[in-house]
Amino acid sequence: MFGQRTGYEKESQRVHIGFESGKATIEVIGPQIVNVFAPLHTEGHESRAVEQPNAAFEVCDVQVEERADHLEISTSELTVKVYDHFYVDFYDKAGAPLCLDYRGSRDPFLRRGNVSIAEGEGHEAMRTSGRHKIEILKKMDGGEKFYGLGDKTGPLNKRGYEYEMWNTDDPSPHVESHKALYKSIPFFITLQEASAFGIFFDNPFKTFFDLGKENSDYYYFGADDGNLDYYFIYGPDMKSVVSRYTGLTGRTPLPQLWTLGMHQSRWSYAPEARVLEVAKLFREHDVPLDAIHLDIDYMDGYRVFTWDGERFPDPKAMTDKLAEQGIKIVTIIDPGVKKDKGYGIFDEGLEKGYYATDRDGVTYVNTVWPGDSVYPDFSDEPVRRWWAGNQKIMTDDGVAGIWNDMNEPASFTGPLPDDVRFKNDGRETDHREIHNVYGHLMSRATFDGIKEATGKRPFVITRAAYAGTQKYSTVWTGDNQSFWEHLRLSIPMLLNLGLSGFAFAGCDVGGFSHDCTPELLVRWVQAGAFSPLFRNHTAIGTRDQEPWAFDETTLDAYRKAVKLRYKLLPYLYDLMREAEQTGLAPLRPLVLEFPDDPAAREVNDQFLLGSRILVAPVVEQGKTHRAVYLPQGTWIDYNSGESVEGGRTVLAEAPLDVCPIYVRAGSILPGYPDQKYVGERRIDELLLEVYPGEGGYTHTQDDGESYGYRDGAYNEYRFVQTGGRESVLELRLEKGHAGYGEAYRSFRVTVRGFAAASAKIGGEAVEFETENGNTVLRVPAEAGMLKLEA
Repeated sequence: MFGQRTGYEKESQRVHIGFESGKATIEVIGPQIVNVFAPLHTEGHESRAVEQPNAAFEVCDVQVEERADHLEISTSELTVKVYDHFYVDFYDKAGAPLCLDYRGSRDPFLRRGNVSIAEGEGHEAMRTSGRHKIEILKKMDGGEKFYGLGDKTGPLNKRGYEYEMWNTDDPSPHVESHKALYKSIPFFITLQEASAFGIFFDNPFKTFFDLGKENSDYYYFGADDGNLDYYFIYGPDMKSVVSRYTGLTGRTPLPQLWTLGMHQSRWSYAPEARVLEVAKLFREHDVPLDAIHLDIDYMDGYRVFTWDGERFPDPKAMTDKLAEQGIKIVTIIDPGVKKDKGYGIFDEGLEKGYYATDRDGVTYVNTVWPGDSVYPDFSDEPVRRWWAGNQKIMTDDGVAGIWNDMNEPASFTGPLPDDVRFKNDGRETDHREIHNVYGHLMSRATFDGIKEATGKRPFVITRAAYAGTQKYSTVWTGDNQSFWEHLRLSIPMLLNLGLSGFAFAGCDVGGFSHDCTPELLVRWVQAGAFSPLFRNHTAIGTRDQEPWAFDETTLDAYRKAVKLRYKLLPYLYDLMREAEQTGLAPLRPLVLEFPDDPAAREVNDQFLLGSRILVAPVVEQGKTHRAVYLPQGTWIDYNSGESVEGGRTVLAEAPLDVCPIYVRAGSILPGYPDQKYVGERRIDELLLEVYPGEGGYTHTQDDGESYGYRDGAYNEYRFVQTGGRESVLELRLEKGHAGYGEAYRSFRVTVRGFAAASAKIGGEAVEFETENGNTVLRVPAEAGMLKLEA
């Protein structure tokens, strides 16, 4: 495509390279991040993901040298070699190869037989992927593991799989053969024996990823149109790759604290009396709850930004009544606007030309829930501002969050035609370029609107997304099923979402379609209690999926899991703050924390919450034991208190009400006392669980809803422990930053597995109790040294 090199020109950290049949640019974003660009569609970058490129840009020294057969571009961490035909190879600073272009052509393995015969009987025959306008082939050495690409189905390690990035509303049961789902996140991490790097292919058109499926000599990514535009992001460790990628595309902002509580949803809770009944039953059954979600049936004829006057005669009075019980309302908003003269939203958008059109400039009409519907052109800034302004209609009625659905965009007659036109902020284009970013742009408008209307951190949930949507919205994995297999699938899906920058994610606990069994619901809520977005959601026509709809055993186990979630809220909130600062998601695969452990690289049914808690949910029917792999180190069984040495697989007991959980020795975990919802009481006393060893922890406290913490309105507490493995344990309590008025008054400290004979703080004796080999005591929330002796 490019031919031989004809010369180059250096412009600051950009190197423009001429070829016989084109031009290209290598831009150094920082010592570890390099952009490879060729203008095959537009002259420059027009990214919807990298919206503030200066945020990731780092001024650094860039050296360029002409060699005999290549151009060599070097930073302090990387060497990039550019050859004829625009082959680009990456090496580390020691000269070791990291990522090399494959010099051969695509050579898929042989497929035998007449597949049309199989297709005639209804089988889906396997075919080799077609050729694409853009194809980047990378050499495979044999030991690579691949992670990321969002919530694609299949195992954690994507080696040997192929995927497509084309946002797709597919309600059929999700299985490993699904190439495309609701989100397009064209970013993956390659883990080698000694290093890791990421590749972000920033192309919104339909893109393709084959990670060694068609030939084990190479992997490739490509697109049917757009620019050749990808970022090479060096680690050398996986954490650094994720952090640098999210520095480029944006990080999940710290959410309001209540959004980390329990959410209850179904299609649909209506009328108002049913919503109030559900709220009442949660309180009566002592199951904590912070939010109820309303699906499409709350609307007047499915008209967005309206209420059904018969089902919900006074929305504000209803949300006020629920607020008295500590429950917030989240409403669904789809992009499809009902074509209905006299309906204000439709009329205003039509008058101002805010809808996508056909190629003749006529407003495009398709069918969704309201019947004939039109699609706002979110690619245009005035439309985004208009949509943002409409959020106030809902927030004025007391709605606390917005759930964006059907925004792939979906319709009842298949995908929108390729030639549907969008204004695209001044450069008109068609649906092929906008499809994958449509939900992303809708989420951005929704986020901006809620922020402007309320001044609080917005809660937005979206089904469709592109790289960078994490700046605006939480996500869920879409319309799953009440199958054990979908519980198993959800774990690697959520872990890869986290590795792809989406720190605030979850799935429909219990499953959306089909009828959930009592045992499946319990096992799913035990796993879901650790995901940042924690929502039970099910479909119209399915059996009731609230915990009391089953039996007392189910209800008790469900309540136990939810109460554990609420106890761990300050830990999860700290992890979300860490996500805003570093890009690392709370939910993590074992390989992220233990990259040098070969056994950790392929674990699909366990995960870490932060770096301290290992969770091994039961994901098979009828099981009351399960094998758990514990990486190197000392681990404490959260349920029994037993200390276990890692680097091996253990058999954990797991009766129905128990999820195997292990805590790393040296951990300090903050907790809240029992509460029915966030904000039910002022938290004067923070619970601290100390697992003896060497380690520290930093906890922050703020108002849980405003942006004041960014201006210093927060408190910071630091805890450092030493010893504990012998007869003495010391815990240093420090109060760092003090900018929030409602500070803790005391800490209730529980030291697990350490029975003290004496306890002193600041040299003064303090009262304590010993319970089941643990030491429990209460100390003031101020600086001091706590010393326990056995």
